[in-house]
Amino acid sequence: MANLATQLPGLRDVAKAIAGMPHQRSIPVFAPQTFRVWFQQREPRNPNATRVLLWPDTFNNYFLPDTAKAAVEVLEAAGFRVVIPSAVLCCGRPLYDFGMLARAKRLLLNVLDTLTQEIEANISVVVLEPSCAAVFRDEMLNLFPNDNRAHKLCQQTFLLSEFLEKKAAHFQVPHFPAKALVHGHCHHKSIMKMTDQESILRKMELDWSAPAPGCCGMAGSFGFEQDKYDVSVAIGELELLPAIRQAAADCLIIADGFSCREQIAQCTGRNALHLAEIIEMGLKRPRTPEQGHPEKAYVDRRYADMNRSMKRAGMAVAGIAAAATALWWLKGRR
Repeated sequence: MANLATQLPGLRDVAKAIAGMPHQRSIPVFAPQTFRVWFQQREPRNPNATRVLLWPDTFNNYFLPDTAKAAVEVLEAAGFRVVIPSAVLCCGRPLYDFGMLARAKRLLLNVLDTLTQEIEANISVVVLEPSCAAVFRDEMLNLFPNDNRAHKLCQQTFLLSEFLEKKAAHFQVPHFPAKALVHGHCHHKSIMKMTDQESILRKMELDWSAPAPGCCGMAGSFGFEQDKYDVSVAIGELELLPAIRQAAADCLIIADGFSCREQIAQCTGRNALHLAEIIEMGLKRPRTPEQGHPEKAYVDRRYADMNRSMKRAGMAVAGIAAAATALWWLKGRR
């Protein structure tokens, strides 16, 4: 239903006007099934193995669940038992950006309360979105300097690349000799550094380059604001966006941040994949390379699922409207 209101011609323009979004932007598409629902419906694997908690951030849970699904496949291939939080949680990243610290603290306190057992059991937490990982590694300690759980969670939080390098040295990442263009999220580059990610890429034998050391320009909701659009695109056009447009058709585009991936998709026509999806692709790649951009299968599946979901929602709306019209007509005849 949300996608009907934000993706159909006419309705999407109204939605963008209400939200104060520039008309040049596209509103991100909700996935028809969240990652949490998918995970809860599947059979658990490696039941006796070491547990690792995968953090289902808002972006990858609701918009890009394929990323989190790929991370599950990779972590299980590495021999771990993947678990997720028992409740829907949020790190509160957007709240910090707008100065809503009291609300952010309430969300983080809920995280600490919900994950107390996992924190005390020293279970590693793998976070896919760099901005969320930065909260647990940086802002959380500033907000809760005297909470021992915050200090422990900071030490137990890893990006996927960090976890594979530091906690899964036994795992042989697949060899995937292909060309790739890599863009690091700003929080990743400034707080966690790209060292472990680069090590994984080398082990995979990817021929990669990182032509844009700066920001993509989207910066969370910044690039979705009407008065910030021109600045957002200008930043991207400094280095990143031209480099992607000039990349070969078979070149992988790798970016872990949701906002970075949105900027790339909306400004270049290419779609970046998360490191988790790249590793999964290496584990499952077909013997005969597919035609077109290497991310095509992921994107085609995503939009096919979305279109089917929108058709079902449209039929439901049409059915409700028809029923309401019939009732109104019958009441009129009485």
